[in-house]
Amino acid sequence: MAEFWISYGLPLAIILGKSLLLITAMLLIIAYLLYADRKVWAAVQMRRGPNVVGPWGLLQSFADLLKFALKEPVIPASADKIVFLLAPLVASVLAISAWAVIPVSEGWAIANINVGILYILAISSLEVYGVIMGGWASNSKYAFLGALRSAAQMVSYEVSIGFVIVTVLLCVGSLNLTDIVLAQKTGLADWLGVPWFTMLNWFWLILFPVFIIFFISALAETNRPPFDLPEAESELVAGFMVEYSSTPYLLFMLGEYVAITLMCALTTILFLGGWLPPLDIAPFNWVPGVIWFVLKLCFVFFMFAMVKAIVPRYRYDQLMRLGWKVFLPLSLFMVVLVAFVLKFTGWAP
Repeated sequence: MAEFWISYGLPLAIILGKSLLLITAMLLIIAYLLYADRKVWAAVQMRRGPNVVGPWGLLQSFADLLKFALKEPVIPASADKIVFLLAPLVASVLAISAWAVIPVSEGWAIANINVGILYILAISSLEVYGVIMGGWASNSKYAFLGALRSAAQMVSYEVSIGFVIVTVLLCVGSLNLTDIVLAQKTGLADWLGVPWFTMLNWFWLILFPVFIIFFISALAETNRPPFDLPEAESELVAGFMVEYSSTPYLLFMLGEYVAITLMCALTTILFLGGWLPPLDIAPFNWVPGVIWFVLKLCFVFFMFAMVKAIVPRYRYDQLMRLGWKVFLPLSLFMVVLVAFVLKFTGWAP
């Protein structure tokens, strides 16, 4: 019996402990990222933003959480109640579970599996089911149209995201997220004779076109402005979430922001060196890797927030044209080009 607990019980307890720690830290970070999102938007529009609840409005997200938790959930009489309540749970649980393979520092991942990229692609492709379930179960034309829009949008931009990730994998030779970060320790900086300038080794520079494609596709994949067509207020009120209130609505929003944070983390890992410092000299290399990872993630989120505040919303036909007629051919061309360069230069991972 003791051997059973040592072999199975202890590892399971460690995994559960890591999972709880990650979820707690992630929820706290998302609370302040949401606050930062609103502050950036307010600053661009020359407003104050949240500034009442707590010092400088720092507790606004927690007040919103309390408000949602205490409100009575309203379920439409004609809705499929089981699917209606299951949809936000599916959306939030799938979004959180994708973080299981994200390494926030070397060795700091709940599951450091060799097919981490495939796991994330599989989870992100399943997230569309939560949206479809919510739109269909609401028994509302507005919600159903929003769900169809979101499903088409997410599927369309997953294709270009997949091809972009393939270009990175060609340069690395591994599907492991930790290996992708470690592969960015060496590269262009070493060829130029400045090995301490590790920022030049990151894939954002040598794969700059696909970096831009990935960033814009991540906005569309997570329904962020200017691609928030599933919830365009002027057309569909609130899209697939129009019939939701209280905690179910909160779960949908939580899933959405967790997915946004996941895309920021993926951008950091694939193109910005993960937890690696920008300069491999003191005092930069004294800072723990997890701090660099969080700082880079916040920088990418800030760019997401700036796009939301500045760029006007696309029409739906423009959105689809960008995904299928621009990004798909470009990302496919970059896969062929990168493979060609790797083959004929003899440089292989």
